[in-house]
Amino acid sequence: MLPTRRTRRSGHITLVGGGPGPADLLTLRAAKALAAADVVYFDRLGPTEDLAALAPRATFVDVGKTPGHHKVAQEEITARMIDGARNGLHVVRLKGGDPFVFGRGGEEMAGAVAARIPVTVVPGISSAISVPGAAGIPVTHRNVSHLFTVVSGHAPLAAHEYTHLAGLGGTIVVLMGIGTLPALIAGLRLAGLANVTPIAVVENGFSHAQRTTTATLDSIVDASSTCRNPAVIVIGDVVNLAGGNDLAIPNFLADAGLQSA
Repeated sequence: MLPTRRTRRSGHITLVGGGPGPADLLTLRAAKALAAADVVYFDRLGPTEDLAALAPRATFVDVGKTPGHHKVAQEEITARMIDGARNGLHVVRLKGGDPFVFGRGGEEMAGAVAARIPVTVVPGISSAISVPGAAGIPVTHRNVSHLFTVVSGHAPLAAHEYTHLAGLGGTIVVLMGIGTLPALIAGLRLAGLANVTPIAVVENGFSHAQRTTTATLDSIVDASSTCRNPAVIVIGDVVNLAGGNDLAIPNFLADAGLQSA
């Protein structure tokens, strides 16, 4: 049940990007919104382990999605948030990464606007950039890649989309694409992307279970057979830069000022 209205103040909705997981990668504005929340609708990704401390007076509602399973339909999530705001509550919708990067934040914003509910957006650090970075892979690099494209891996692409991706050059970043990786690789190969193109799969970014698997276009399907989502797939020559930095992956994860002796 949602909490009852506490005051006669006007309710509103805040769409908050939770970043790639650790609470200390939230923005200051995100932390402020959570601290003032009456109810928080949260996904399975993002700083879920720290919610009680981040939002001490809020009620929490788990509406997280897994591949092929949505415990609460998107339309119902939006309706619940609007209902709470109409009852004078500060409703926070906490998403992993950024609300507008494959997070359906645009749909929730449109729903709030249509219902005449005040809505604000707090951006978050997208895993499309941060997780490759945690593995030592910059999505752009001088003289290597001057552009990157972010692709949803939830469903296979159309033939013309593979052709477009293969022809763009630069870096391709695929989010949550383990299940469709064989189709992606087959499509890119048919579209003319070179078999020697480097690929990395970074699983469980910013956690102790983070793991990076590297291969090339013609070998990544076999090499990643044990990989699971959540994962970020990076395709392009920038993948080779990680091995040239002489730093192990944990060194990219830890804050230098917080490392233990």
